[in-house]
Amino acid sequence: MKSMTGHGRAVGGPAPDGRRIVVELQSVNRKQIEVVCSLPRFLAFAEAPLREAVSGAIARGRVTLSVSFASADGKKKGAAPVLDKAAALLWHKELDALRKKMGLKAEVPLDLVMRGPGIFLDAETEALPDETAQKAWLAVLEKTTKGALAAFDRMRLAEGDHLAADLLKRIREMEAIVKKIAKRAPHVVTAYAAALRVRIAALGLTLADNDERLAKEVVLHADRCDITEELTRLSSHFAQFRAFLEGAEAAGRSLDFLAQELNREINTIGSKANDVEIAHQVVALKSALEKVREQIQNFE
Repeated sequence: MKSMTGHGRAVGGPAPDGRRIVVELQSVNRKQIEVVCSLPRFLAFAEAPLREAVSGAIARGRVTLSVSFASADGKKKGAAPVLDKAAALLWHKELDALRKKMGLKAEVPLDLVMRGPGIFLDAETEALPDETAQKAWLAVLEKTTKGALAAFDRMRLAEGDHLAADLLKRIREMEAIVKKIAKRAPHVVTAYAAALRVRIAALGLTLADNDERLAKEVVLHADRCDITEELTRLSSHFAQFRAFLEGAEAAGRSLDFLAQELNREINTIGSKANDVEIAHQVVALKSALEKVREQIQNFE
């Protein structure tokens, strides 16, 4: 089992332009899978395949994938500016034409050309790579993303183990409460029969121990308050909980469904038992289940 939240980072490259790539993944809870990519504009062509790679590895959650660049030591840094040579030559040509028109003899200085508009491009405005370069970029991006996913999964597995241990503890607490209910259940009918005799006696009436009408009423009550099936299903659901928590597959949705089934059985017990002691245990069960349901939302 994995936690739905986590963080993973990997440094790869060098990229076609010599820079090292940093891919980071982080996620928050979400019922469905949602992948958000934050890439430099010139790498927009890679968004679809990267999103597909991430969504294919994660069952649910909102995952943010970001791409940046790093120095040789792997530390994050801004992208180096890129010289647009075509723009520089065009700007020099315009300035030189103006120089000649003005009759100036001095050559156009390089620093003046470098200060021209659009001469340097940052990562956000960098020109799109051609098809060959795109393939090279994508190969590095996908490999680095794979490394980030591995780190991402390691963190989610570690957190998932912690969450599973906590959830198993809560399931054991619920099982202990259910045992108390199961122990009390056989006495509900006996208590009802005794209470019925007390009420009849209070009215000044006398009934034989084997009175048919009394026996019929007790049998009907026993049928109405029988919770054997509900207790059996609760035990089955607890066993399924354990199986999912001990498995490696994403089971957040399955656990959520089981929690709904537990809630249904607990409500049925509360409505059928008609017993004060069991009613108190049902309240305790509902309280424990609410904590379980909250914890389930953290699983993938």
